[in-house]
Amino acid sequence: MEYRKLGNSGLTVSEISLGNWITHGAQVDDGTAKACVEAALEVGITTFDTADVYSNTKAETVLGHALKEIRRESIELCTKVCHPTGSGRNDRGLSRKHIMEACNASLQRLQTDYIDVYYAHRYDPNTPLEETFLAFADLVRQGKVHYIGVSEWTAAQIEEGAALAKELRMPFIASQPQYSMLWRVIEKEVVPASTQAGLGHITWSPLAQGILSGKYIPYEALPAGSRAAAEAGAPFFNNLAGRWLHDDVLSAVQQLVPVAKEIGLTLPQLAVAWVLQHPYVSSVIIGASRPEQVLENVKASGVQLDRDILSRIDEILNQWIERDPAKTG
Repeated sequence: MEYRKLGNSGLTVSEISLGNWITHGAQVDDGTAKACVEAALEVGITTFDTADVYSNTKAETVLGHALKEIRRESIELCTKVCHPTGSGRNDRGLSRKHIMEACNASLQRLQTDYIDVYYAHRYDPNTPLEETFLAFADLVRQGKVHYIGVSEWTAAQIEEGAALAKELRMPFIASQPQYSMLWRVIEKEVVPASTQAGLGHITWSPLAQGILSGKYIPYEALPAGSRAAAEAGAPFFNNLAGRWLHDDVLSAVQQLVPVAKEIGLTLPQLAVAWVLQHPYVSSVIIGASRPEQVLENVKASGVQLDRDILSRIDEILNQWIERDPAKTG
């Protein structure tokens, strides 16, 4: 496992992070979830990502239990706030009330005294940004949070947040966007704004919701038990990956398989390694429903792809790559 600094901060993170969106508290039992965490620790993953909304708060509980016996100072534990976690009118958003209450609840579920990176899960247009960032700054000064980040914010939102963070002397260090060989909407605007603000990226969905795993074969039925088979047609899945669940796109993805084999990688490893080629990326979040998936995907850490490989990837996928910055968030 290789390690990188997160943005311009002094915080070191593992190039591969383990996330538990969809899996813990939902798709896999608690024993398997713990086995995935243990596998991650064995191969040197120190950065763990979750959110209060994942599996209706169960994901945080499962992760907290799995990490309970681990020396707290040896890991970086990250979670998020914004999406609804209850039925009350204040059980959502980035108001001071919700941030303070959500943070305390996350600390209890995670069985920890502090959060390393606390993310605004989305931008909240219904709350003044000053209110949001002052609440974050207070959590930092209380010692409950070490650093602040944002997820799926536009360049303009990041710039506004960075200005406030500087005024409040708050450690604003991270952006968590979706990023993959197929989804590159951050490159034109978000990356420059983040670099200017000193933010590092901890990216999610390097496999484009499984499209870049190679398991979906063109002109064949979707594999039984796969996420696409379970969720194809659902609005949320369609928004993330349904655009690519077509034979022509899947055919292009299959052309990447021999490219990966040529350099001794699987297609998922190539997809993760591609994201890590970019210096503005500090870490890539992988998910896992089995420990074996952790052990395989972690092999992408430290891989260097030469220009020829990168050019061939672009040539194969070019027609299907999404680059429109307006689709951020």
